[in-house]
Amino acid sequence: MSARAAETHRSARPAAASKRLRFPGTTMNKLLCCALVFLDISIKWTTQEMFPPKYLHYDPETSHQLLCDKCPPGTYLKQHCTAKWKTVCAPCPDHYYTDSWHTSDECLYCSPVCKELQYVKQECNRTHNRVCECKEGSYLEVEFCLKHRSCPPGFGVVQAGTPERNTVCKRCPGGFFSNETSSKAPCRKHTNCSVFGLLLTQKGNATHDNLCSGNNESTQKCGIDVTLCEEAFFRFAVPTKFTPNWLSVLVDNLPGTKVNAESVERIKRRHSSQEQTFQLLKLWKHQNKDQDMVKKIIQDIDLCENSVQRHIGHANLTFEQLRSLMESLPGKKVGAEDIEKTTKACKSSEQILKLLSLWRIKNGDQDTLKGLMHALKHSKTYHFPKTVTQSLKKTIRFLHSFTMYKLYQKLFLEMIGNQVQSVKISCL
Repeated sequence: MSARAAETHRSARPAAASKRLRFPGTTMNKLLCCALVFLDISIKWTTQEMFPPKYLHYDPETSHQLLCDKCPPGTYLKQHCTAKWKTVCAPCPDHYYTDSWHTSDECLYCSPVCKELQYVKQECNRTHNRVCECKEGSYLEVEFCLKHRSCPPGFGVVQAGTPERNTVCKRCPGGFFSNETSSKAPCRKHTNCSVFGLLLTQKGNATHDNLCSGNNESTQKCGIDVTLCEEAFFRFAVPTKFTPNWLSVLVDNLPGTKVNAESVERIKRRHSSQEQTFQLLKLWKHQNKDQDMVKKIIQDIDLCENSVQRHIGHANLTFEQLRSLMESLPGKKVGAEDIEKTTKACKSSEQILKLLSLWRIKNGDQDTLKGLMHALKHSKTYHFPKTVTQSLKKTIRFLHSFTMYKLYQKLFLEMIGNQVQSVKISCL
């Protein structure tokens, strides 16, 4: 700019400022707002476009070294800068990319389609290459995806495999074992036989669990406190709103041998509100098993339990599958230690029923059938085997049978008489 032009420019500034001050307030606000937006855009544009990384280039026309702008990601160098012109960059064509500031006169070709056992994690575009990742259950070794290592019996997983690394196995330490070949299962603790009232007959090692023996009746029955069928039957005796003396009212009106006060108090101390009713009726049923009415109830419950066993008893699940099933249930979870004890103390046909019993006790007044329905809604997340989901659906449908519910409700209301019926109805 010449000295005269600069002087003219300086002399014009006060006049322009004076004219700007005469603008109405609304117009002034708009101008200020636009100026701030322009300033923000200018800063970003200046940072990213006006001052990109530079490179030295020899200009044959002037025989000088020039400081040229590099080309941004997504473009290639079409023409070097000159004394008159800036660097000219052009967009990469389809299937080509550049992912950094550079001086290359060509873009890179995107990687070909993903290989076997891979999937496209990120598709190719002008600024990024195609990204492939190994599918679940495999990891990248050099340029190929290999299946994760499976730990043999006597070894457990200490670090699960990922798409980038293989499974890490370690020999089971003392007191732990693994009797399966798996890429996910860790070593499990040896069963403590004394917890189940059993004797240790053979000490376990790295590949086998402790072997227990004994003839404890509760162990033979797998220690299931209240079965699904008992819960379905006794649930009709549980009012939706509890009265303070509900158990006493129930005890007084049940026919046959009465449950003594000491037992009632013990039930109150040990169990939640809904569980108290289950335990009371179960104890009453045991004390009056020779009565005709109770015999009929026991017979119906046995028939029910046989049907449940047909639906659910053949589902032979692994430790991991049982853990997934328990994780899918709402509320407080049944832990791995309880699952491990159950797999040792119960036959495969009884393991699910035992764990459901533990879950109900742990969760107070939760409804087991509603818990199972919740689990089925999330079955895809936990990858249940199809046979398991089918078994659970059949069990739920059976226990929700309209005829069965009405029959049990009628039997119970007739059994305890009109007095308890009126109390129950008033509490609903």
